[in-house]
Amino acid sequence: MVNTQNGESVPVAVIGLGLMGRSIAACLLAAGHRVTGVTDDMAASASTPQKIEQLLIEMSEEKLLREPAAGVMHRFQMTSNLKEIADSEIVFESVTEDLVLKRELLQSAERVVSSTCILASNTSALPVSLLQEGAIHPERILGIHWDEPAHVTRFMEIIPGGATSRESLDRITQIAPLWGKEPSTLRKEIRGFITNRISYAMFREACYLVDSGVCTVEDVDRSMRNDVGWWIPFAGPFRYMDLMGVEAYHRVMRDLLPDLSTEKEIPKLMRDVVESGGRGISNGRGFYQYTKEEANAWEARFMEFNYKIRRLTAEYADVLGKEKSSNDA
Repeated sequence: MVNTQNGESVPVAVIGLGLMGRSIAACLLAAGHRVTGVTDDMAASASTPQKIEQLLIEMSEEKLLREPAAGVMHRFQMTSNLKEIADSEIVFESVTEDLVLKRELLQSAERVVSSTCILASNTSALPVSLLQEGAIHPERILGIHWDEPAHVTRFMEIIPGGATSRESLDRITQIAPLWGKEPSTLRKEIRGFITNRISYAMFREACYLVDSGVCTVEDVDRSMRNDVGWWIPFAGPFRYMDLMGVEAYHRVMRDLLPDLSTEKEIPKLMRDVVESGGRGISNGRGFYQYTKEEANAWEARFMEFNYKIRRLTAEYADVLGKEKSSNDA
């Protein structure tokens, strides 16, 4: 049984050590866990320990780490042999968003860990029930949706599949605060979960406005930063409507909702970017263009912003994260 008070008593594993996997590993190490990182290419991953340690150094500077970063790294080991995760109590799979690959990895891990080990897939939208197909113990497979940077944000969604047990969900929900998270545990499975369903509705409408000639990409970003971006760290949409007056939103919805885009195809604006080879900041070509220096500067600013937002929201910890609505059972 997971000891939610002491991370050091809980050996865990992270399969996949890309950008997100490294960030998850740093978060778990900071919480006191012994972490085994699994990669399929030890040579290509040679710099991974140094990258994880750098994340821990940043956490230490932000006072999010109780001990020196160098002292934390002794709890990390990296391997390409799945058999070395046999003693793990929780396994976090964090590879490419590919159903077949994720399912195969979960089944491979299941063959070497104990029957009580929880298997958690870091997925952004895949139905967990599909990941459970063919599993020996599907009741201990669930989804955990992290956000990047996973070692900084308080975000986490815990998602059941059709066979996930209540005990498995409860175990992760109880230990998540140790990782610095304020988890949302879904009551039933739905593709895309909470934030991605809401976010992609917003992305679709943003593309629609530009494709329709209403405004530019810059106009959309400017408006969203200075409106939604102003209040969203403090209040979710329901709290915000309460603060502003629910009845006003009822009136606007009646007139506006029928006019919003319900297009099911990928918007032209996004197709054009991707089909022309744009990947975003990673290759300097997205909805905006970036030189190498500009890309590096934006990434550095984004990380700095994440730490500042964490500090800001911490000032309101007495009220934030304590939502209880009139519809709660």
